[in-house]
Amino acid sequence: KQLAMLQVNVNSLVALTGFFLPQMLERKSGRVLNLASTAAFQPGPLMAAYYASKAFVLSFSEALAEELHASKSGVSVTALCPGPTWTGFQKRAGMLNSKVLAGNVMKPKEVAQYGYNAFLRGERVVIPGFRNKLGAKIVKLLPAKFVTKLLGKFRKRGENDAQQKMDYARRAF
Repeated sequence: KQLAMLQVNVNSLVALTGFFLPQMLERKSGRVLNLASTAAFQPGPLMAAYYASKAFVLSFSEALAEELHASKSGVSVTALCPGPTWTGFQKRAGMLNSKVLAGNVMKPKEVAQYGYNAFLRGERVVIPGFRNKLGAKIVKLLPAKFVTKLLGKFRKRGENDAQQKMDYARRAF
């Protein structure tokens, strides 16, 4: 499951970009919209590969955006970094009871509209929602070890955390 997720989040993204980018460069116009996540801004205990894959998407998108801008290519790259959004992801990741989902979870249509509008404006990195923007900025100010421990506590899914960590690890691999 981990390798399949990395195939979609990393390898397919790079392959599709590599496939379509030459045509955009030839036309001297085009836009790329990549789906990262607020997960891209910090390590994610209990979801390490997912968080790392989203960090890759963000880093790849930002680097490519700069390369294309510097070469005056006419092509822009936008990394959309939503926070928690109501999709089937929560169930698939085994996190329906996660504390991360407490509070303001966005609807897919809101996130898509926000990302599309930013994509049309050629913005590089966009984070929909005030709470998500604040969270992405705060983690940059705190020690990484503290952020990682804190996120581990938010990922807890019940009373028997040690057992659930083992169950998650078995499902993940």
